[in-house]
Amino acid sequence: MEEVRVFPLTCAVQNYAWGKIGVDSEVAKLVVGGDPLAVIEEGKPYAELWMGAHPKGDAQIKDNRIAQTTLGQWIAHFPASLGSKVKDTFHGQLPFLFKVLSVNTALSIQAHPNRELAARLHAQFPEHYPDNNHKPEMAIALTRFQGLCGFRPVEEILGFLTSVPEFRALVGNEAAEELQCSMGDAVQTSQVLKKCFTRMMNCEKKVFVDQLNMLVKRVTEEGAAGKDTSSSNGDLLLRLHSQYPGDIGCFSIYFLNHMTLEPGQAMFLGANEPHAYLYGDCIECMACSDNTVRAGLTPKYIDVNTLCEMLSYSPAPATSKIFPCVQDASDPCVSLYDPPVPDFTVMRIQVPASVKQYTVAPVDSASILLVIGGDATATSAAALSDVMLRRGSVLFVSANESVSLHITSQSGMNMFRACCLL
Repeated sequence: MEEVRVFPLTCAVQNYAWGKIGVDSEVAKLVVGGDPLAVIEEGKPYAELWMGAHPKGDAQIKDNRIAQTTLGQWIAHFPASLGSKVKDTFHGQLPFLFKVLSVNTALSIQAHPNRELAARLHAQFPEHYPDNNHKPEMAIALTRFQGLCGFRPVEEILGFLTSVPEFRALVGNEAAEELQCSMGDAVQTSQVLKKCFTRMMNCEKKVFVDQLNMLVKRVTEEGAAGKDTSSSNGDLLLRLHSQYPGDIGCFSIYFLNHMTLEPGQAMFLGANEPHAYLYGDCIECMACSDNTVRAGLTPKYIDVNTLCEMLSYSPAPATSKIFPCVQDASDPCVSLYDPPVPDFTVMRIQVPASVKQYTVAPVDSASILLVIGGDATATSAAALSDVMLRRGSVLFVSANESVSLHITSQSGMNMFRACCLL
Protein backbone atom coordinates (compact mmCIF):
# COMPACT_ATOMS: atom_id res chain seq x y z
CA MET A 1 0.00 0.00 0.00
CA GLU A 2 1.22 3.50 -0.80
CA GLU A 3 2.58 5.32 2.22
CA VAL A 4 0.52 8.20 3.68
CA ARG A 5 2.74 11.29 3.99
CA VAL A 6 0.20 13.95 4.97
CA PHE A 7 -1.96 13.24 8.02
CA PRO A 8 -3.77 14.90 10.94
CA LEU A 9 -2.37 14.91 14.49
CA THR A 10 -3.79 14.90 17.99
CA CYS A 11 -1.38 16.99 20.02
CA ALA A 12 -0.24 16.89 23.63
CA VAL A 13 -1.66 19.38 26.13
CA GLN A 14 0.40 20.58 29.10
CA ASN A 15 -1.63 21.66 32.13
CA TYR A 16 1.00 23.84 33.80
CA ALA A 17 -0.32 25.93 36.70
CA TRP A 18 0.33 29.28 34.92
CA GLY A 19 -2.06 28.47 32.07
CA LYS A 20 -5.43 30.06 31.41
CA ILE A 21 -8.30 28.16 33.01
CA GLY A 22 -10.84 25.98 31.16
CA VAL A 23 -12.49 27.45 28.07
CA ASP A 24 -10.86 30.86 28.67
CA SER A 25 -7.70 29.24 27.29
CA GLU A 26 -6.92 29.50 23.58
CA VAL A 27 -5.26 26.07 23.93
CA ALA A 28 -8.52 24.58 25.26
CA LYS A 29 -10.55 26.27 22.49
CA LEU A 30 -8.24 24.82 19.82
CA VAL A 31 -8.37 21.36 21.40
CA VAL A 32 -12.19 21.35 21.33
CA GLY A 33 -12.22 22.79 17.81
CA GLY A 34 -9.96 20.02 16.57
CA ASP A 35 -11.85 17.29 18.46
CA PRO A 36 -15.45 18.09 19.44
CA LEU A 37 -15.45 15.03 21.74
CA ALA A 38 -12.58 16.41 23.84
CA VAL A 39 -13.63 17.24 27.40
CA ILE A 40 -12.37 20.54 28.84
CA GLU A 41 -12.42 20.56 32.64
CA GLU A 42 -13.52 23.86 34.17
CA GLY A 43 -11.02 24.95 36.80
CA LYS A 44 -8.10 23.16 35.12
CA PRO A 45 -5.31 25.19 33.44
CA TYR A 46 -4.66 24.58 29.73
CA ALA A 47 -1.22 26.12 29.27
CA GLU A 48 0.47 24.65 26.19
CA LEU A 49 -0.36 22.67 23.08
CA TRP A 50 2.74 20.83 21.81
CA MET A 51 2.79 20.12 18.08
CA GLY A 52 5.82 18.01 17.28
CA ALA A 53 7.79 14.92 18.23
CA HIS A 54 9.37 15.93 21.55
CA PRO A 55 9.52 12.85 23.83
CA LYS A 56 7.68 14.76 26.60
CA GLY A 57 4.74 15.41 24.25
CA ASP A 58 4.93 13.36 21.05
CA ALA A 59 1.86 14.00 18.84
CA GLN A 60 -0.52 11.09 18.16
CA ILE A 61 -1.25 10.23 14.51
CA LYS A 62 -4.98 10.48 13.67
CA ASP A 63 -5.01 8.04 10.74
CA ASN A 64 -5.69 4.37 11.41
CA ARG A 65 -4.01 3.29 8.14
CA ILE A 66 -0.66 4.22 9.70
CA ALA A 67 1.02 1.55 11.83
CA GLN A 68 3.00 3.94 14.03
CA THR A 69 1.05 5.66 16.80
CA THR A 70 3.15 8.80 17.29
CA LEU A 71 4.81 11.33 15.01
CA GLY A 72 8.23 10.62 16.53
CA GLN A 73 7.92 6.89 15.77
CA TRP A 74 6.73 7.60 12.24
CA ILE A 75 9.61 10.00 11.46
CA ALA A 76 12.06 7.40 12.80
CA HIS A 77 10.64 4.96 10.21
CA PHE A 78 10.43 7.50 7.39
CA PRO A 79 13.27 10.02 7.94
CA ALA A 80 13.13 11.06 4.26
CA SER A 81 9.86 12.85 5.17
CA LEU A 82 12.01 15.52 6.86
CA GLY A 83 13.60 16.55 3.55
CA SER A 84 17.15 15.50 2.70
CA LYS A 85 18.91 18.63 4.01
CA VAL A 86 16.92 18.69 7.25
CA LYS A 87 17.43 14.96 7.78
CA ASP A 88 21.22 15.25 7.38
CA THR A 89 21.64 18.50 9.33
CA PHE A 90 19.52 17.42 12.30
CA HIS A 91 20.40 13.69 12.36
CA GLY A 92 16.97 12.36 11.39
CA GLN A 93 15.10 14.43 14.00
CA LEU A 94 12.35 17.03 13.53
CA PRO A 95 14.39 20.13 14.52
CA PHE A 96 11.57 22.25 15.93
CA LEU A 97 8.75 22.13 18.45
CA PHE A 98 5.64 24.16 17.56
CA LYS A 99 3.35 25.31 20.38
CA VAL A 100 0.36 27.38 21.38
CA LEU A 101 0.64 29.04 24.81
CA SER A 102 -2.19 30.49 26.91
CA VAL A 103 -0.60 32.46 29.74
CA ASN A 104 -2.65 33.52 32.77
CA THR A 105 0.09 34.14 35.34
CA ALA A 106 3.72 35.01 34.69
CA LEU A 107 6.26 32.41 33.61
CA SER A 108 9.66 32.48 35.24
CA ILE A 109 12.42 35.01 34.54
CA GLN A 110 14.53 32.81 32.29
CA ALA A 111 16.99 32.46 29.47
CA HIS A 112 17.99 29.58 27.24
CA PRO A 113 21.59 28.45 26.82
CA ASN A 114 23.55 28.37 23.58
CA ARG A 115 24.70 24.95 22.33
CA GLU A 116 28.05 25.09 24.11
CA LEU A 117 26.54 25.99 27.51
CA ALA A 118 23.67 23.52 27.01
CA ALA A 119 26.15 20.67 26.53
CA ARG A 120 28.03 21.67 29.69
CA LEU A 121 24.89 22.09 31.84
CA HIS A 122 23.46 18.79 30.60
CA ALA A 123 26.68 16.94 31.45
CA GLN A 124 26.85 18.47 34.95
CA PHE A 125 23.16 18.63 35.94
CA PRO A 126 21.12 16.30 33.70
CA GLU A 127 18.23 16.32 36.19
CA HIS A 128 17.74 20.08 35.57
CA TYR A 129 18.97 20.36 31.97
CA PRO A 130 17.50 17.36 30.11
CA ASP A 131 19.27 17.66 26.73
CA ASN A 132 22.34 19.20 25.11
CA ASN A 133 20.60 21.43 22.57
CA HIS A 134 20.16 25.19 22.39
CA LYS A 135 16.63 26.57 22.59
CA PRO A 136 16.14 29.76 20.56
CA GLU A 137 12.42 30.53 20.41
CA MET A 138 9.96 32.89 18.81
CA ALA A 139 6.58 34.02 20.13
CA ILE A 140 3.88 35.36 17.77
CA ALA A 141 0.90 36.99 19.47
CA LEU A 142 -2.57 35.53 18.86
CA THR A 143 -4.19 37.94 21.33
CA ARG A 144 -2.55 41.00 22.96
CA PHE A 145 0.49 39.43 24.56
CA GLN A 146 2.61 40.81 27.38
CA GLY A 147 6.13 39.83 28.29
CA LEU A 148 9.48 40.99 29.60
CA CYS A 149 12.33 40.84 27.10
CA GLY A 150 15.94 42.00 27.18
CA PHE A 151 17.53 44.77 29.25
CA ARG A 152 15.95 48.21 29.09
CA PRO A 153 17.93 51.22 27.85
CA VAL A 154 20.24 52.36 30.67
CA GLU A 155 18.40 55.70 30.98
CA GLU A 156 15.23 53.81 31.96
CA ILE A 157 17.04 51.63 34.51
CA LEU A 158 18.69 54.74 36.01
CA GLY A 159 15.25 56.37 36.16
CA PHE A 160 13.93 53.51 38.28
CA LEU A 161 17.08 53.54 40.47
CA THR A 162 16.19 57.15 41.25
CA SER A 163 12.41 56.84 41.65
CA VAL A 164 12.29 53.42 43.38
CA PRO A 165 14.50 53.62 46.51
CA GLU A 166 13.64 50.02 47.43
CA PHE A 167 15.13 48.88 44.09
CA ARG A 168 18.22 51.05 44.61
CA ALA A 169 18.71 49.48 48.08
CA LEU A 170 19.10 46.01 46.47
CA VAL A 171 21.49 47.16 43.72
CA GLY A 172 23.48 49.38 46.10
CA ASN A 173 24.54 53.01 45.74
CA GLU A 174 28.03 52.17 44.49
CA ALA A 175 26.85 49.98 41.59
CA ALA A 176 24.04 52.46 40.74
CA GLU A 177 26.58 55.31 40.50
CA GLU A 178 28.94 53.16 38.42
CA LEU A 179 26.07 52.54 35.99
CA GLN A 180 25.47 56.30 35.74
CA CYS A 181 29.19 56.87 35.01
CA SER A 182 29.35 54.12 32.36
CA MET A 183 26.93 55.91 30.03
CA GLY A 184 28.36 56.21 26.53
CA ASP A 185 30.81 53.30 26.86
CA ALA A 186 28.94 50.19 25.68
CA VAL A 187 31.51 47.67 27.00
CA GLN A 188 31.67 49.35 30.39
CA THR A 189 27.87 49.64 30.57
CA SER A 190 27.46 45.95 29.86
CA GLN A 191 29.92 45.01 32.64
CA VAL A 192 28.31 47.33 35.20
CA LEU A 193 24.80 46.23 34.22
CA LYS A 194 25.89 42.64 34.92
CA LYS A 195 27.22 43.73 38.32
CA CYS A 196 23.95 45.56 39.16
CA PHE A 197 21.70 42.67 38.11
CA THR A 198 23.87 40.04 39.83
CA ARG A 199 23.94 42.05 43.07
CA MET A 200 20.16 42.25 43.07
CA MET A 201 19.63 38.58 42.22
CA ASN A 202 22.06 37.48 44.95
CA CYS A 203 20.57 39.72 47.64
CA GLU A 204 19.88 38.03 50.97
CA LYS A 205 16.31 36.80 51.12
CA LYS A 206 15.37 38.77 54.25
CA VAL A 207 16.74 42.00 52.74
CA PHE A 208 14.86 41.77 49.45
CA VAL A 209 11.62 40.53 51.05
CA ASP A 210 11.65 43.52 53.44
CA GLN A 211 12.33 45.95 50.55
CA LEU A 212 9.66 44.30 48.40
CA ASN A 213 7.09 44.54 51.19
CA MET A 214 7.95 48.22 51.70
CA LEU A 215 7.66 48.87 47.97
CA VAL A 216 4.33 47.04 47.63
CA LYS A 217 2.93 48.89 50.66
CA ARG A 218 4.07 52.27 49.29
CA VAL A 219 2.71 51.66 45.77
CA THR A 220 -0.60 50.31 47.16
CA GLU A 221 -1.04 53.38 49.37
CA GLU A 222 -0.10 55.79 46.57
CA GLY A 223 -2.56 54.04 44.25
CA ALA A 224 -5.33 54.20 46.88
CA ALA A 225 -4.67 57.94 47.26
CA GLY A 226 -5.18 58.37 43.52
CA LYS A 227 -1.52 59.06 42.76
CA ASP A 228 0.18 57.98 39.53
CA THR A 229 2.43 54.98 40.34
CA SER A 230 3.92 54.59 36.84
CA SER A 231 7.34 55.86 37.98
CA SER A 232 7.48 52.67 40.11
CA ASN A 233 5.87 50.55 37.36
CA GLY A 234 3.15 50.09 40.00
CA ASP A 235 0.44 48.14 38.16
CA LEU A 236 2.84 45.46 36.92
CA LEU A 237 4.59 45.26 40.29
CA LEU A 238 1.34 44.62 42.17
CA ARG A 239 0.20 42.06 39.62
CA LEU A 240 3.45 40.06 39.79
CA HIS A 241 3.57 40.34 43.58
CA SER A 242 0.04 38.98 43.85
CA GLN A 243 1.10 35.98 41.73
CA TYR A 244 4.54 35.41 43.33
CA PRO A 245 4.60 37.16 46.73
CA GLY A 246 8.09 37.65 48.14
CA ASP A 247 9.81 36.69 44.87
CA ILE A 248 12.98 38.52 43.73
CA GLY A 249 11.62 38.33 40.17
CA CYS A 250 9.20 41.17 41.04
CA PHE A 251 12.19 43.56 40.89
CA SER A 252 13.24 42.38 37.42
CA ILE A 253 10.60 44.71 35.91
CA TYR A 254 13.01 47.60 36.58
CA PHE A 255 15.76 45.96 34.50
CA LEU A 256 13.81 44.34 31.65
CA ASN A 257 11.69 45.81 28.84
CA HIS A 258 7.92 45.42 29.32
CA MET A 259 6.55 44.44 25.91
CA THR A 260 3.02 44.38 24.57
CA LEU A 261 2.65 42.56 21.26
CA GLU A 262 -0.46 43.09 19.15
CA PRO A 263 -1.83 40.01 17.31
CA GLY A 264 0.60 39.05 14.54
CA GLN A 265 3.58 40.82 16.16
CA ALA A 266 6.49 38.61 17.24
CA MET A 267 9.54 38.57 19.46
CA PHE A 268 12.57 36.36 18.88
CA LEU A 269 14.48 35.12 21.93
CA GLY A 270 18.00 34.10 21.04
CA ALA A 271 20.44 32.40 23.39
CA ASN A 272 21.08 34.23 26.69
CA GLU A 273 18.25 36.77 26.21
CA PRO A 274 16.44 37.30 29.54
CA HIS A 275 12.67 37.07 29.24
CA ALA A 276 9.41 36.15 30.90
CA TYR A 277 5.93 35.79 29.43
CA LEU A 278 3.31 37.62 31.51
CA TYR A 279 -0.15 37.30 29.96
CA GLY A 280 -1.93 36.41 26.72
CA ASP A 281 -2.01 33.78 23.97
CA CYS A 282 0.72 33.14 21.43
CA ILE A 283 2.09 30.78 18.85
CA GLU A 284 5.58 29.69 19.82
CA CYS A 285 8.23 27.87 17.83
CA MET A 286 11.58 26.74 19.15
CA ALA A 287 14.46 24.38 18.64
CA CYS A 288 13.54 20.97 20.00
CA SER A 289 14.88 21.35 23.54
CA ASP A 290 13.61 21.75 27.07
CA ASN A 291 16.62 23.62 28.52
CA THR A 292 15.68 26.62 30.64
CA VAL A 293 17.77 28.51 33.19
CA ARG A 294 15.43 30.19 35.70
CA ALA A 295 15.92 32.76 38.42
CA GLY A 296 12.60 34.09 39.69
CA LEU A 297 8.79 34.15 39.37
CA THR A 298 8.73 30.37 39.64
CA PRO A 299 8.39 27.54 42.12
CA LYS A 300 10.79 25.47 39.93
CA TYR A 301 14.54 24.91 40.26
CA ILE A 302 16.37 28.24 40.08
CA ASP A 303 19.97 28.64 39.07
CA VAL A 304 20.82 32.30 39.77
CA ASN A 305 24.58 32.02 39.23
CA THR A 306 24.28 30.35 35.83
CA LEU A 307 21.66 32.87 34.74
CA CYS A 308 23.64 35.92 35.84
CA GLU A 309 26.81 34.61 34.15
CA MET A 310 25.18 33.69 30.82
CA LEU A 311 22.90 36.67 30.15
CA SER A 312 23.34 39.06 27.29
CA TYR A 313 23.74 42.45 29.00
CA SER A 314 22.88 44.54 25.94
CA PRO A 315 20.49 47.34 26.79
CA ALA A 316 18.06 48.23 23.98
CA PRO A 317 14.57 49.73 23.68
CA ALA A 318 11.46 47.54 23.69
CA THR A 319 10.70 48.46 20.07
CA SER A 320 13.98 46.84 18.96
CA LYS A 321 12.79 43.50 20.37
CA ILE A 322 9.84 43.24 17.99
CA PHE A 323 10.79 40.74 15.29
CA PRO A 324 9.58 41.77 11.82
CA CYS A 325 7.76 39.43 9.47
CA VAL A 326 8.19 39.76 5.71
CA GLN A 327 5.74 39.18 2.88
CA ASP A 328 6.51 36.01 0.91
CA ALA A 329 7.49 37.11 -2.61
CA SER A 330 5.71 34.17 -4.27
CA ASP A 331 2.46 34.10 -2.24
CA PRO A 332 0.56 37.20 -1.06
CA CYS A 333 -1.25 35.14 1.60
CA VAL A 334 1.99 34.21 3.40
CA SER A 335 3.96 36.25 5.95
CA LEU A 336 7.34 34.79 6.94
CA TYR A 337 8.84 34.92 10.42
CA ASP A 338 12.37 33.77 9.63
CA PRO A 339 14.70 34.03 12.66
CA PRO A 340 18.53 34.06 12.50
CA VAL A 341 18.78 30.35 13.42
CA PRO A 342 18.50 27.35 11.11
CA ASP A 343 16.14 25.28 13.28
CA PHE A 344 12.78 26.79 12.32
CA THR A 345 10.75 29.29 10.32
CA VAL A 346 7.07 30.13 10.88
CA MET A 347 4.64 31.16 8.15
CA ARG A 348 1.36 32.89 8.81
CA ILE A 349 -1.11 32.02 6.06
CA GLN A 350 -4.13 34.33 5.77
CA VAL A 351 -6.46 33.37 2.93
CA PRO A 352 -9.07 36.07 2.22
CA ALA A 353 -12.79 35.30 2.12
CA SER A 354 -12.88 35.78 -1.67
CA VAL A 355 -10.50 32.83 -2.25
CA LYS A 356 -12.09 29.35 -2.19
CA GLN A 357 -9.22 27.25 -3.59
CA TYR A 358 -5.78 27.59 -2.01
CA THR A 359 -2.63 25.48 -2.29
CA VAL A 360 -0.29 25.10 0.66
CA ALA A 361 2.95 25.14 -1.33
CA PRO A 362 5.56 22.37 -0.98
CA VAL A 363 8.75 23.16 0.94
CA ASP A 364 11.91 21.05 1.25
CA SER A 365 11.16 20.34 4.90
CA ALA A 366 8.60 18.52 6.98
CA SER A 367 6.06 21.03 8.26
CA ILE A 368 3.23 21.27 10.76
CA LEU A 369 0.12 23.26 9.87
CA LEU A 370 -2.25 24.64 12.53
CA VAL A 371 -5.66 26.06 11.67
CA ILE A 372 -6.57 29.07 13.86
CA GLY A 373 -9.75 29.92 11.97
CA GLY A 374 -11.80 28.73 8.99
CA ASP A 375 -13.00 25.44 7.47
CA ALA A 376 -11.69 23.54 4.48
CA THR A 377 -11.42 20.16 2.85
CA ALA A 378 -7.76 19.29 2.34
CA THR A 379 -6.65 17.00 -0.46
CA SER A 380 -3.16 15.78 -1.23
CA ALA A 381 -1.74 12.98 -3.35
CA ALA A 382 0.17 12.04 -0.19
CA ALA A 383 -2.93 11.87 2.04
CA LEU A 384 -4.79 9.25 -0.05
CA SER A 385 -8.11 10.60 1.28
CA ASP A 386 -9.62 13.98 2.13
CA VAL A 387 -8.96 15.58 5.51
CA MET A 388 -11.50 17.97 7.02
CA LEU A 389 -9.79 21.04 8.48
CA ARG A 390 -11.36 23.43 11.01
CA ARG A 391 -10.25 25.65 13.89
CA GLY A 392 -7.82 23.55 15.97
CA SER A 393 -6.91 21.05 13.22
CA VAL A 394 -3.21 20.15 13.05
CA LEU A 395 -1.76 18.58 9.92
CA PHE A 396 1.68 17.01 9.40
CA VAL A 397 2.97 17.59 5.85
CA SER A 398 6.03 15.67 4.66
CA ALA A 399 8.77 17.47 2.73
CA ASN A 400 7.96 18.45 -0.87
CA GLU A 401 4.24 17.66 -0.59
CA SER A 402 1.56 20.20 -1.44
CA VAL A 403 -1.93 20.35 0.05
CA SER A 404 -4.96 21.73 -1.80
CA LEU A 405 -7.63 23.41 0.28
CA HIS A 406 -11.24 23.75 -0.77
CA ILE A 407 -12.36 26.47 1.62
CA THR A 408 -15.95 26.24 2.87
CA SER A 409 -15.99 28.98 5.55
CA GLN A 410 -17.32 32.43 4.65
CA SER A 411 -14.48 34.29 6.35
CA GLY A 412 -11.43 32.71 4.68
CA MET A 413 -8.68 30.84 6.59
CA ASN A 414 -6.08 31.81 9.20
CA MET A 415 -3.26 29.28 9.66
CA PHE A 416 0.29 29.02 10.99
CA ARG A 417 2.88 26.65 9.56
CA ALA A 418 6.22 25.68 11.10
CA CYS A 419 9.05 24.29 8.97
CA CYS A 420 12.82 24.38 8.57
CA LEU A 421 14.14 26.36 5.59
CA LEU A 422 17.83 25.52 5.25
